[in-house]
Amino acid sequence: MSPRRLLAAAVLALGAGVAAAAPELPVTLRGAFEQGAVVLGKADPAAKVTLDGRRLLLTAKGDFVFGFDRDAGPDAVLGVTLPGRAEVVKHYTVRKRDWQIQRIEGLPPRLVNPPPETEQRIADEAVLIKAAHERDTAIDDFVQPFVWPAKGRVSGIFGSQRILNGEPKQAHYGVDVAVPIGTPVHAPEGGIIALAEPDLYFTGGTIIVDHGHGLSSVVVHLSKLLVKPGDRVQRGQVIALSGMTGRATGPHVHWGVYWFGAHVDAQRLVTPKP
Repeated sequence: MSPRRLLAAAVLALGAGVAAAAPELPVTLRGAFEQGAVVLGKADPAAKVTLDGRRLLLTAKGDFVFGFDRDAGPDAVLGVTLPGRAEVVKHYTVRKRDWQIQRIEGLPPRLVNPPPETEQRIADEAVLIKAAHERDTAIDDFVQPFVWPAKGRVSGIFGSQRILNGEPKQAHYGVDVAVPIGTPVHAPEGGIIALAEPDLYFTGGTIIVDHGHGLSSVVVHLSKLLVKPGDRVQRGQVIALSGMTGRATGPHVHWGVYWFGAHVDAQRLVTPKP
């Protein structure tokens, strides 16, 4: 090949390489791509943002949020489309975390395997809880820092696998704070009360706070509820008193955070110690 043709071929190859380079994703992200994590993002308010094909709601300022379940798979795809432009897509690896194994022995049989006559009650309550977690409201409380619902010793952590009386059970999807019965329980973040039930089978006194865009907090085992569904609450507001109701082996506050149906790690949203 002549020198002129070699030069032309090199220029064409260089041009092809530039064209193939992936454009930068037009968003800013804060948070880790790992199991149990919550990620906050910001984009042009007019943009369309998707995670694994699911469109995310944006605030008037372009804020959005998403989370990864405790057992999330290794891949995530984020897509962003600006008005009049083609979609930009980026693939991420979701890091796998190691989880603790927690063994609890000597529990009463009713706390290990619910009796058959409670199956319908448990199923009905699961429908209520799922509906509360699936809300996709446009409020933007989720962008603010979170606070602990109570102060005390951390007695249970997110993601640990519980083995009750030798039987493997579901993972622990929240953080437990050991406090005496009657301790004030605060809203971890502002939002709307999506559920307030005084006596659910597993969780006893239960409150779910909708923080907007699919992110919600659940606080359970409460002895007294001080709010009702539809109430607007502020971060740090006292919403209940702690207890030992439902499936609890001691007085404590269990705090869990969800992004729709995904169980995410509440402790990642606050400073290390309560």
